[in-house]
Formats: sequence, structure tokens, C-alpha cells
Amino acid sequence: MVMVVERGYRFRFYPTPAQADLLTRTFGCVRLVYNLGLQARRDAWQQRQEALGYGATSALLTGWKKTAEYSFLTEVSSVPLQQALRHLDTAYQKFFGGECRYPRFKSRKRSRRSAEFTASAFTYESGELRLAKLMDTPLAVVWSRPLPEGVVPSTVTVSQDRAGRWFVSLRCKAPAATAPATGQMVGIDAGLNRLLTFSTGEAVENPRQERRERGRPARAQRELARKEKGSRNREKARVRVARVQARVADRRRDMWHQVTTRLVRENQVLVIEDLAVRNMLKNHTLARAISDASWGLFRILLESTATEYGRTLIVVPRWYPSTRLCSHCGVRAAKLDLSVRAWTCTGCNAKHDRDVNAARNILAAGLAVTACGADVGPQRGTPSGRAIGDEAGNTLGRPSGIPVPSG
Repeated sequence: MVMVVERGYRFRFYPTPAQADLLTRTFGCVRLVYNLGLQARRDAWQQRQEALGYGATSALLTGWKKTAEYSFLTEVSSVPLQQALRHLDTAYQKFFGGECRYPRFKSRKRSRRSAEFTASAFTYESGELRLAKLMDTPLAVVWSRPLPEGVVPSTVTVSQDRAGRWFVSLRCKAPAATAPATGQMVGIDAGLNRLLTFSTGEAVENPRQERRERGRPARAQRELARKEKGSRNREKARVRVARVQARVADRRRDMWHQVTTRLVRENQVLVIEDLAVRNMLKNHTLARAISDASWGLFRILLESTATEYGRTLIVVPRWYPSTRLCSHCGVRAAKLDLSVRAWTCTGCNAKHDRDVNAARNILAAGLAVTACGADVGPQRGTPSGRAIGDEAGNTLGRPSGIPVPSG
């Protein structure tokens, strides 16, 4: 039986001036309705101890459209406005569930410009996509890859990034990607000199995308700083800066897609370390290099790809001393400075490459979990590691140490 998963297909499109004008106004209306709904829910709770839900805010939306102040809301499709209130309700549910912080008001300059259309507000037929209020002319979408045969989008999200590029994302239910089962297992250690190091000894070199382009964004930023605030030239300079940054981000994302897909296809079990990237960014000496490495994006893509392919991904707690343990005898070395790239074990005299040794220890910890649910550590009050994929449910608890097989 073929497993079906929800997948997003993102394409670039080029709107006509009329389409761009209406979509831009739609973005503004979506942001306004979200903020009005958030304010209404806050006031209801603070003044009357009343918790409003989606139904109540949707009724308020009808009233707002009838007022002279917000009558312009009728000029755009009502579906994206309703979806904005649904997203607000979801944000509240996640907040009360402890998944995120309290919802914040959307900013005109910083918030993402997007609008979501459900099935009643768009048509997709024979490769032509039409949106509500824009049914006369289909969007000029660049179909860089075909949708799976027989797949019909359930929602369509139109967005514009900071560089002024327009995108459309189609959410579809499609057959999951498949690959033959393999008995291969790999431990993965993330770093800066080498972006990834595997327990097999193989490594992915760090392309340092941001460093390669550092001169161009620096020049663009200097030009932006010299422009008068509020002027058209300043807006043009801002777009030039955004385009340079978008080019770097696109290259980085493409590289991670290729790496994670190859890893998942070749290995049945993958073990990584839980990195506190946000805390690591507080190191101002390495913050720029850590941001350029984009380990957070790597983990997101690896988790989603492993889930779709039915692979097992195990996350080892961040306090597990993978670097300092000898992968041959298990003796723990003294604290190693970042400049130390190779060291010799005092217990068995084995010579270790710092990153390869760490990757082998990470794999050993993951194998202990899959075999018998053994504990690893030590940890310092951090959440336990976890496994996802076809063996989800294994957890990593508090440690007493585990035997580490030789690599």
C-alpha cells in the first residue's frame, strides 16, 4: 500500500500589474484582520475574562466590513481573511499547549507577506491556476516540475519575499517518496570547518555561502545606509540588499536539500546530536559562521525527509560528550579546545580525528537506543533525545554511561 503524505509544491510566478496590485492589497488586509482579531481577543480577556474563538472573530469580521473605516475589506477575497483568523486561533492553541509564545501583532515591514486560499477561492485545471477576484486571467506560473498525476491542491498560498519575488505554494496529498530498505546506519556530527562529518569518515565540506558573497551585501548595505529614509531610492536599495541575501539563502537551501535527501536514501538509521543553535549564537566570535552553516535548516529537512521515506532518525541529547569519549575504549578525555582537531586517547593510545570520533560516538549512542532503549548522557536538565520514523517511541533518558563500540 502506497503511503500518502501532504506535501507543498512551491513555484515562482510573474503577476500582471493588476494581479500584483490586488494581491498586495490582499496582503495588507490579511495583516490588518489578523491584528484586529488579536486585539479583540486580548481585550475580551482583559476586560471581561471572555475567551473568544474563531467563530466569534469571524462574526466580528462581518461587522468590520460593514463599517466605513474598514469597508475596503470587501474589495479582496474573504477567504484569505478568514484563514488569517484561523491561523490566529491556531497560534492561541499552540500557546496554551506550550508549543510557542503568545501571538504578536504583525508588522508591515517585518511580517511575511502572504495570503492563503482554500478550495472555494481558486481553480486549478490543465496547469492553469486562477484565484478569487482574479478569475479572468490565470497566474503566469513557472511550472519547474509537474504535479503528480491526479493530484489536486487543497490550499494555495501566495507570497512575496523581501526581494520582491512572487511565489505560489500548492498544498497537495501525494504519494510518499520511496527508496529500498538498506541496512546502513550513520552517525552525523555537525561542525564549522567541515559542515558534516559521518561515522564512516566521509565529510561534507563547508561551502561558506555567506562568506563567498560577503563583499556584495556589504556594498549593498553601504548604499542603503546613504539613502534618505522614506525615499524611493532607499526602497530600491533595500530590494538590492534583499536580492543578494535571497541568493545566498537559496544556495544554502538547495545544498541542504541535496545532502539530506542523499543521506536518507542511503541509510536506514540516522543519528544526530541535539544542538542548541540559539544559545551558540551568543558566541559573538562564531555567530556569523554558525548562522551561515544553518544547522537548524539541516535538522528540519532531515526530519521531514526521514519521516517521508520511513527511515529512523535518532536525536542524541546535546550534553552527551561525543567529542571527548574515545570511540575505541570509552575513556573520557579532558576538555578539548576548539583548536584541537586531533587527539590521542590516554587509555588505549588510539589516535582520533575530532569530528570522526564524535560521529562514531553519536552513532553508538543511537544504536544503544534502538537495541535496548539504553540511556545516554550526561545531561543537564535538557529534554531527552528522541527517535522519529519507523521506530518512533524510543527515548533517551538520564545516563549512567554506555559501552561505546569501536568504529
